[in-house]
Amino acid sequence: MFKKVLVANRGAIACRIIRTLRQMGVGAVAIYSEADADSAHVAMADEAVCVGAAAVAGSYLAMHRIIEAALATGAQAIHPGYGFLSENAQFVELCEAAGLAFIGPTSQQMRTFGLKHTARALALDAGVPLLPGTGLLADLDTALAQAELIGYPVMLKSSAGGGGIGMQMCPDAGTLRSAFESVKRLAQINFSDAGVFLERFISDARHIEVQIFGDGAGNVLALGERDCSLQRRNQKVVEETPAPNLRAEVRQALLDTARKLAGKA
Repeated sequence: MFKKVLVANRGAIACRIIRTLRQMGVGAVAIYSEADADSAHVAMADEAVCVGAAAVAGSYLAMHRIIEAALATGAQAIHPGYGFLSENAQFVELCEAAGLAFIGPTSQQMRTFGLKHTARALALDAGVPLLPGTGLLADLDTALAQAELIGYPVMLKSSAGGGGIGMQMCPDAGTLRSAFESVKRLAQINFSDAGVFLERFISDARHIEVQIFGDGAGNVLALGERDCSLQRRNQKVVEETPAPNLRAEVRQALLDTARKLAGKA
């Protein structure tokens, strides 16, 4: 068990983590920007370190400063919460190099699942049912040929995309032709990765996510599922758990499949 953990986040996220650490008898170190000096998470923590000015780029995203704060306070681990550096593989590697535990996935897991085409390949290897789709597309001609095999409509997706960015529904070949370069360009601008792939588009579908927890030794628990189907412009508006109107056998199949996939990572 860790004796002291640095929480690399702010606000309600950090407060929840600090409360849990306190219940576990683990010391909590908060970080804050100059603008957040009087925030609740700073007052709640056992120790607090200012890591920079108000802009998040110079504070909550300042990887080296956060690691320096952890080492200076004697923290043994860093909990990233969610957002900020929670999905940054480089930050995980910096933590490891500094002898700090990162409470979250490994850098390799982040890279594998962070790119949708490699995540699809891992899911196929694990025997997880998937929509018909492709790997990375070399060019427009390949995309058009693959779309004919999959069947329209298709969704053109950025492999590195997130938050609904880098997605374009293509009901026919003409739309795919016009969207191909623009989606690649958008992906390059936003994610520094222009890789794109195709999946069959399902118009009447639900977006349900399974929450998992792994111990780093191959043991994975499914903690339940949440329905994120209510969206605007591919952005989640409401998340509801447990997912409503979901048959028991479907819920169990989702949980079992998530554990199976995570066990392969």
